[in-house]
Amino acid sequence: MANGCPDSWRTMLGWLTDTKIPVGKWAGAGFDWLEHKGGFAFDALADALESLIDGLLWALQTPHPLIIIALFTALTWGLQRRWQTCLLVAAGFLFILNQGYWEEMTESLTLVMSACLVCMGIGVPLGIAAAHRPRAYAWMQPVLDLMQTLPTFVYLIPAIVFFGIGMVPGLIATVIFVLPAPIRLTHLGVSSTPKPLLETAAAFGATPGQTLWKIELPFALPQIMAGLNQTIMLSLSMVVIAALVGADGLGVPVVRALNQVNTALGFESGFVIVVVAIVLDRMLRVRGRGRK
Repeated sequence: MANGCPDSWRTMLGWLTDTKIPVGKWAGAGFDWLEHKGGFAFDALADALESLIDGLLWALQTPHPLIIIALFTALTWGLQRRWQTCLLVAAGFLFILNQGYWEEMTESLTLVMSACLVCMGIGVPLGIAAAHRPRAYAWMQPVLDLMQTLPTFVYLIPAIVFFGIGMVPGLIATVIFVLPAPIRLTHLGVSSTPKPLLETAAAFGATPGQTLWKIELPFALPQIMAGLNQTIMLSLSMVVIAALVGADGLGVPVVRALNQVNTALGFESGFVIVVVAIVLDRMLRVRGRGRK
């Protein structure tokens, strides 16, 4: 015994430190296998996502900016029915146009909209399935925790390996980071449907599909919309990180300002991102209308 530590403990400690579990090698081997065996699938996915991005980008950049602003203002009126919110949305987009970031804003908005379509299209069905299968959700929770807690820069490495440089790897990294939010909130909304409502539906002979569409989903609508809101906010938080893998948008001037230590450019582009976040949040905010 030396320094109060038994020799057996020293031997065990030495074995633990010298015998490293090759987690990194296993992960690298798994990615290499996926790249070798699934190249065709990744190419097809990249083509589909690129088509989605190009279509949204064309829709946002082809019309005159004032037409896009008018359309978003009209959409805000249809969703909120408040002239104050419409004025805020119009003023926010006009401010972005005034600052000269309209093109970058449309590119970031394309990334956000694409991430919302993918995340909500996958997350809502998975959340519904998890609410109906508690055991499956118990298995999903560690995976969702890993997706949200793993540093986002780590997602960029396999995204570059599988999809190269550009908007697609930025979208993939964004989806991986954002997807747990709609899954969790949809699960919360559906699973919190009051049992008396479900029992009443069963007593009147409602099928599982009718119960889902007429009771569970209307009751869970506020949570689902909150999931959409979180998807948008988290996607916007990824625009700077996505710029590191070649994605266009508002993250590019932020990265340029960081490289040049340009305080004015960094604050200006960062403030525009904040304005976009505020505008989208006010547009899609739901005040509990789904439960009335």
